[in-house]
Amino acid sequence: MSSTEKFERELALHTAPTMLGIKPANLLTVEGNDKLIRRNIDRFNSKASAKGLHIREIKRLGGRTLMLLYNEKLLNKRLCEEDVCRMFSKFGYAGCSTCPQYLEKLCDRMESSEDFPHEIGLFLGYPVDDIKGFIRNKGQNCLLCGYWKVYCDADGARRTFSRYTKCTRYMVECLDKGKDIYSALRIS
Repeated sequence: MSSTEKFERELALHTAPTMLGIKPANLLTVEGNDKLIRRNIDRFNSKASAKGLHIREIKRLGGRTLMLLYNEKLLNKRLCEEDVCRMFSKFGYAGCSTCPQYLEKLCDRMESSEDFPHEIGLFLGYPVDDIKGFIRNKGQNCLLCGYWKVYCDADGARRTFSRYTKCTRYMVECLDKGKDIYSALRIS
């Protein structure tokens, strides 16, 4: 399997809900040669930007690269939600008004933090009440643990988890049938 095929498989496994338009963003960590990773990111961005999909490198961790694959339209919509804006403001994002500004601030916070900043869940589309519950409970006492730790509406979260899993299955099946992610996404 080539490095490009490995990269695409990782995208399919970890970012399918975003690529298929039901989630604003997903995180992905890949290991390997920085130049090959950069080449794959550039290739993805040049092909997928027409669909509003972008990969942004967030942080390098030794031989690993942490990236955020985001759907620009969905992330912009998320960044305009009133309760999301209020929560971002509490995390020091008050001066941000555009998606690039929010992403730049996230990168700065990731660099200066040992852990993941709690607001990462806002980018990833997690419910605000679950993020608050996670902070309040220090990651303990959740009702359900899946794509995120759930503190409210477990039934709604189960339905969302199921949709995310179906997206991942679809993308992996496409790759297993010999397609690349671009043909699976109908990107020429």
